[in-house]
Amino acid sequence: MAKGQFRMLHSATAGIDAVEAQSRQSFARHTHDQFGIGLIYQGAQKSLSGRGMVEAGVGDMITVNPGEVHDGTPIGDAGRSWRMLYFDPAVISAAAEDIGQGRPDAGEFASPAFRDVDAANQFRALFAAITDPTSQDEAIRHEERLLLLLASVLAAGRTRRLERPAAVTAAKMMIDDDPTAAITLADLAAEARLSRFQLVRNFAKSVGLTPHAYIVQRRIDLARRLIGEGMPLSEAAFAAGFADQSHMTRIFVSKYGLSPGAYAEARK
Repeated sequence: MAKGQFRMLHSATAGIDAVEAQSRQSFARHTHDQFGIGLIYQGAQKSLSGRGMVEAGVGDMITVNPGEVHDGTPIGDAGRSWRMLYFDPAVISAAAEDIGQGRPDAGEFASPAFRDVDAANQFRALFAAITDPTSQDEAIRHEERLLLLLASVLAAGRTRRLERPAAVTAAKMMIDDDPTAAITLADLAAEARLSRFQLVRNFAKSVGLTPHAYIVQRRIDLARRLIGEGMPLSEAAFAAGFADQSHMTRIFVSKYGLSPGAYAEARK
């Protein structure tokens, strides 16, 4: 794979996206609306997540929770290469409930980076199975590998839920309800019953992004979902609240590492 290249591969399993990358790029703080489980294949990186600052090198597993603000910077000049599987929350919830024998609360991945040989092997097997067009595996085999991988990841640390101040939650929900709306800082402050300054300070501290940055993130999440459903790029940009397609494209590439067009092609 060429330096700086990101590829989204066709996935044979609904609700799971597969990405492979090799890059020297540093990623600013952003979020995903899916769970992510990955493996570092070459090099190393450091990242600040909602669970603290971590470093990950060759053979380390990495995880991310939906909505968790994180970044990523390579360690050294050679960059790093990794593969990621992104899971729709419903996929993880159903699997976690099965693993927990009926307990409905999937919680969150507790370990942003960890080393586990069995988990790494399970990841490689699942990634290969769902991205290999010549694979003869049946759906039942994919399910088995998913359950084994998730059990290992959940066992890497106790699951937990992060508590967020009620005022910030109110403002965040206002954005989540309609990220395309022309929401002002005064609107959010009124919803949270805080001053504008208090809202910005507390929102950034709790969420990891300023209100404006969070709005942009939720809009690009919406655009990604619409594109994945087959909506033309220009229409998706408009529907997600962007000024134009080029604006959406710049944000999309900066956060996901690949263009909206490449993402649309991979989801066909």
